[in-house]
Amino acid sequence: MSGLKDLFLLDPEIIFLNHGSFGACPRPVLETYQSWQYALERQPVEFLGRRIIELLCEARLRLATYLGVGADELVYFPNPTTAINMVARSLALQPGDEILSTNHEYGAMDRTWRFICRQTGARYIQRELILPLTSIEEIIETVWSGVTSRTRVLFISHITSPTALIFPIDELCHRARQAGILSIVDGAHAPGQIPLNLSQVGADLYTGACHKWLCAPKGAAFLYARQEIQQMLLPLVVSWGYESEHPSPSRFIDYHEWQGTRDLSAFLTVPAAIDFQTRHNWDQVRADCHRLASQARNRLNALTGLEPVCPDTPDWFGQMFAVRL
Repeated sequence: MSGLKDLFLLDPEIIFLNHGSFGACPRPVLETYQSWQYALERQPVEFLGRRIIELLCEARLRLATYLGVGADELVYFPNPTTAINMVARSLALQPGDEILSTNHEYGAMDRTWRFICRQTGARYIQRELILPLTSIEEIIETVWSGVTSRTRVLFISHITSPTALIFPIDELCHRARQAGILSIVDGAHAPGQIPLNLSQVGADLYTGACHKWLCAPKGAAFLYARQEIQQMLLPLVVSWGYESEHPSPSRFIDYHEWQGTRDLSAFLTVPAAIDFQTRHNWDQVRADCHRLASQARNRLNALTGLEPVCPDTPDWFGQMFAVRL
């Protein structure tokens, strides 16, 4: 894995430990990104006016294949926060409706739901999962015991941002589907960090970042939406896809893909990021990174004398971890 270091542009004087916040883009992927930007600037009208729809379609198909879903079930977003804001504003929540979540969610998402609840009179219910966590069943039952007759949405992270825990979302999404509750998963940290097949997850809506562990350029993320859910999703920015004179077969893509003039090169570079990881045997890189994370976690726990927050196995954490201080 040592040879990979030279393929990144990180300052060699810095020991870079926080890949989770914003990721890092390898040089070959960044060069592809810049080539798309040059193509845009050489012929702006040709690129954005004539080529971009087909290019986005190709990039979306490649990502969909990587995630195990259909290309018409995905749309690119600049980040998961924007995607969740669109979803939350589309729900038509009523006073007393409940969004069920946990106390391990990303701060921007917490703020989004609190804002929406203040606007609508709904309630954001955060079930408390107390560390250490040692039982998958305990997580499932603690979350699920918060379901009431007013629960409309289950919102939960796949990998938690503040505590780096992998949550059992497959079972929770299955229960939500059976109960008629909309399941929304914040998977910002999952693509590239752990194997991911969205067809197996079973969420109604799932957003993930491509610029974190998949190593795509900054500003590349996606929203997956089941076909049956797509009609309820309203555009966050109304543009040419609404009442389109030349609609595509997917209103979901028409409504959300084009949001005004902007540089879409990061989206177009996602296939290059997937290729980079495939070329460098990323399954092995993941395993090596988990091993290093596990060793570091154990050393820190030994130094502090404090108990670990979860078991030391790859079904609990991936390439990042949390320790008590």
